[in-house]
Amino acid sequence: MSAYDALAQNYDILTRDVPYEQTADYLQALFFKENARVKSVLDLACGTGTLTCLLAERGFDMIGADMSPEMLAVAAGKALDMENAPMFINQPMQSLDLYGTVDAAVCTLDGINHIEPEMLGEVLRRVLLFLEPGGLFVFDILTPGALRRMDGEIFIDESDGVYCVWRADFDDRQNACGYVTDLFTRDGSRWVRNTTEHTEYAYDPAGLETLLTKQGFCGVKYYGDMTFEAPPESARRIFFTARKPE
Repeated sequence: MSAYDALAQNYDILTRDVPYEQTADYLQALFFKENARVKSVLDLACGTGTLTCLLAERGFDMIGADMSPEMLAVAAGKALDMENAPMFINQPMQSLDLYGTVDAAVCTLDGINHIEPEMLGEVLRRVLLFLEPGGLFVFDILTPGALRRMDGEIFIDESDGVYCVWRADFDDRQNACGYVTDLFTRDGSRWVRNTTEHTEYAYDPAGLETLLTKQGFCGVKYYGDMTFEAPPESARRIFFTARKPE
C-alpha cells in the first residue's frame, strides 16, 4: 500500500469531526444570499467526495475533481448506489478541463491554500473559464494567522486500527506551513507506517480579492467562518464568494 493509498483509505476516519452537513447548509445559504440560480456544481479538491455526495443528495448535479486517484476511488465507491450520482474526474485545479460549464464552483477545507502562489492565477483563470456567465465561485482559506499559530504544533489522532501523528512547521521564507504526516495502520499483528508531506500557503484576503479581480471575477465578498459577517482579525477560516460577469 502506498502512502496515498493509506491516507485515502483512512481519510474519512481522520476527518470525522469535519462538519460536512453544516458546510453543505452554508453553501446553499450562500447560493441563496447571492441570488444564484445553481443546478450544476463543480467541487474542486473534492477528496473522498463526502461533500460532493451530500450536495448531490440535495439535488445538485455534481462534478468532483481531485488530483489524487486514490481519493477519487474512495469517492466513487460512495456514489455507487446514488440515483443522482456525481461524476468524478482526476484533474489538478491548474489543469481543469471540463466538457462544458457549471453554475457554481466550490472549494472547501482550505483547498486553495494547497495551491502554489505561482499557480494560483491559472487556477482562478480556469475556474472562471468553466463557469456560466453570472456563475458563482465559493471557496475558503485558512488565514495567515491560523497557519502561523500552528507552527511547531504536533497533533495526534488515534482510532481502532489507525494512529496518526502530524507535525506543522511555518516557513517564513515560503510564507507557508508544511505538514509531515505519519500514518500507522494495523496489518494483522504489525503496524505499517506511511509518511506524506503537504504544504499550505498563507494568502492575505485583500491580496486574494485583488487577484480574483485581476483574473476577471467581480463582486468579491468574504465572510467569517460559516457566517455572513465580516471576519474578525482573529479569524481562523474565511469564506469567499466571487462572480463571473454576465
